[in-house]
Amino acid sequence: MSNRPLAAAGRLVPLLRAGLIAGIVVAAAAYPAVAVTGIGAKATAHAVESKTRLLTTALPAETSYLYAPDGKTVLTMFFEEYRQYTKLADISPNMQQAIVAAEDNRFYQHHGVDPKGVARAFVANARSSGVSQGASTLTMQYVRMALRDSATTPREVQEATAQTPMRKVKEMRMSVDLEKELSKEEILERYLNSAYFGHRAYGIYAASEIFFSKTPKELTAVEAATLAGLVKSPSQYDPASSDQKDATARRNYVLDNMARLGYLSPDSAQAAKSEPIRLRLTYPPNDCAAVPDKWNSWGFLCDYLKNWWSAQPAFGDNRLQRLDKLRRGGYRIVLSMDPKIQTAAEKNVGTEGNTGSPFANGIVVSEPGTGRVKAMAVNRRYSLSLDENPLSSNPEAGPDVKANYPNTVAPLMGGGDLPGYQAGSTFKMFPMLAALDAGMPLNTVFNAPHSYRSEVYDGWQPSNASGAMSGTQTMWSGFGKSVNTYFVWLEEQVGAERAVRLAEQLGLRWRTDVDRDHASPAKANKWGAFTLGVSDATPLEMANAYAAVAADGRYCEALPVNAIYNRDGTPAVYTTPGGIEREVAKPRCRQVVNADAARAATDAARCPTGDTPAKGSCGGWSTADSVRGTVGRPVAGKTGTTDSTRSAWFVGYTPELAAASFISDPDNPFNAVGDGQSQIPIAAVANTLRDALKGRPVRDFVPPSDRIVG
Repeated sequence: MSNRPLAAAGRLVPLLRAGLIAGIVVAAAAYPAVAVTGIGAKATAHAVESKTRLLTTALPAETSYLYAPDGKTVLTMFFEEYRQYTKLADISPNMQQAIVAAEDNRFYQHHGVDPKGVARAFVANARSSGVSQGASTLTMQYVRMALRDSATTPREVQEATAQTPMRKVKEMRMSVDLEKELSKEEILERYLNSAYFGHRAYGIYAASEIFFSKTPKELTAVEAATLAGLVKSPSQYDPASSDQKDATARRNYVLDNMARLGYLSPDSAQAAKSEPIRLRLTYPPNDCAAVPDKWNSWGFLCDYLKNWWSAQPAFGDNRLQRLDKLRRGGYRIVLSMDPKIQTAAEKNVGTEGNTGSPFANGIVVSEPGTGRVKAMAVNRRYSLSLDENPLSSNPEAGPDVKANYPNTVAPLMGGGDLPGYQAGSTFKMFPMLAALDAGMPLNTVFNAPHSYRSEVYDGWQPSNASGAMSGTQTMWSGFGKSVNTYFVWLEEQVGAERAVRLAEQLGLRWRTDVDRDHASPAKANKWGAFTLGVSDATPLEMANAYAAVAADGRYCEALPVNAIYNRDGTPAVYTTPGGIEREVAKPRCRQVVNADAARAATDAARCPTGDTPAKGSCGGWSTADSVRGTVGRPVAGKTGTTDSTRSAWFVGYTPELAAASFISDPDNPFNAVGDGQSQIPIAAVANTLRDALKGRPVRDFVPPSDRIVG
């Protein structure tokens, strides 16, 4: 029996399928509503109309830019698709013509769907017994890209990319409708900003920069034809590959079409075809690890910005949505840091010469009254590389090796998921401030013994670091000498829970199970050791909490930005629970304690630094009496060390700036810093404040009222 009839029938199948699809295509072009209804989906027509309306306003994902405080210097970018939207007027006519020549010769003649193109594709596909030629116009291609870009669920992504007649019909219907709403120029602009050109270049701005290191307005005919040729198959026609044969052939095809359409003269096209493809490849920086090396330490503030952003409801309902917005929203973000203060901070924690120590010495500087982070530095390099890490080749180092030295991207200064470090006696500020806010005077006297048994805290018996701390103390002398027994007693008087809740109002968060348990409503009032700083805290939290004291009790949330602009240049805003619209980058402040209480706390906090309080006596000596002489202006603050000096702290402030510095081993909290290094944070803060404020007028603290002195 002959196989010829079966073979003939087999050849007819592709023809019949192609004919069927072509029939639907032509019907959709001529009668789109009828075609859609004929497939049996009245609801589909409504959905198509709704999506078409959406596409008239939808914009593709766009790169967000992070700027230095000058608002001009780009530090890095955030993107999934590297793209910067560019107006058609800023795109070379060469590029506009080349993309038409490459993808849709009849773009200016059809109305979204090209029947002639459909017929041509039908014939070509029938001859090849497959799909050798498409019939998609530029408008149809744009619709497909826009639907893909606007998809927010897996189902929407599948619907936007499914290779089915139904998807094709919807696409054509939307293309016809879209051309009634948008001009050819508007569609061409959107297409050129949506198309993928390979090498992570989405849109013509990115393609021009990545392949030729120039703007779209500067593209020559040869360059434009090269880029236009990429859209069909970015990998096959990649001019950056070792063999440019396919890329050159595709470019020449586009140049020939440009000549045929009258965009180039035959001689110009021929001359262009004889030129080699000359690239100047550029790879754009992405994310915080790409911050330029000369600003390496700024990577830590960049990283904090990302963590802060992921917590802002203005950018989405959850962390993933918010980070997606950062990478796709086209924001312009200006960091809050002050380059002069940052330079001082970097110098004084040894970011250049002290990175080889297992002990991290970091500092955060915050601005009282705004919460803006003015500096963030640590004796580490912000880097993902483990190449220089002495532990990276040690199989026993464990998964936390990246938090060690000298390279790390761990949030060592706060703002991430690390709990921080025990902050020692810097926590004495919280019960003192709570007591003052409750009406207790600075001159509250207690005869502090060397060891004190607390009946309130179930017989717990802390002691002082030195016998010289025993005796009659006030808030001035007790704070200046860091007398443990005085502050345990003071915390008893005001209530430990009140001190804990005040610390929370000043921005502290409990990140370990132990701290959360102690801070719980059921147990907080028994947390006697709270005043001794047994809880973990970060330099970011402590700088901001003390900044609130400097700002007369007005706490401002930590803020890593000066400004955030939407892609259209307007400030990014959010709506408060009360329905008020506010800029995301504006300070968010609230009064936590009354101003007189904060001023009184500052008066006592001048004692540890060797400064002279306005109202009382420090009792003869202090724990950081060199600070006043180093800073050279009125300054307040507090030292803090933990058991066995596993970590050491100093938090200091002037009316203009608050700074918190620590030294600790972030990988091994049992690796004691030792008393010999406890002066390092004191020097870091004192020297940073001195250098940062050099040349600025000297300001004094506002003294407390006589009423609160006692």
